[in-house]
Amino acid sequence: MPLETMLREIAATFFVSMVPVVELRGAIPIGIAAGLPPAVAYLTAVLGNLVPVPFILLLIRRIFDWLRETKLMGPRIVALEKRAHLKGRVVKKYRLPGLVLLVGIPLPGTGAWTGALVAALLDIRLRSAIPAIFVGLLVAGGITLGVTMGVIHMVF
Repeated sequence: MPLETMLREIAATFFVSMVPVVELRGAIPIGIAAGLPPAVAYLTAVLGNLVPVPFILLLIRRIFDWLRETKLMGPRIVALEKRAHLKGRVVKKYRLPGLVLLVGIPLPGTGAWTGALVAALLDIRLRSAIPAIFVGLLVAGGITLGVTMGVIHMVF
């Protein structure tokens, strides 16, 4: 693969991994399908998925407070906070290992965005939350990579 094409695919994988819901669960298979080596797709997706985390941890409560005051978004914010608190039960019980687990299981409704939201709502400090979320991303990325490579080897 030419360097220019590889850099373009790395950038695409990086930015796709920042998208909520898709995150690295979608970025790793996309990167590999685009021709990136599995290790490059994995590392790129993990790092890209980590980028929004500090912003979520630092700003989400202020944004929610502001949006809660609006008629259109207020009820949605309340519902989102309620869902985050329900997802955060394991985090409340086990703290940082629970946060690693929440982020590390690559299923819908889990991941870095959800983990950062739960950590922010539970007042977990930035310096504790980021490493826990990073470890969770490494685990989720490894599982996603394993599943992706297994499917590729089964099909081809």
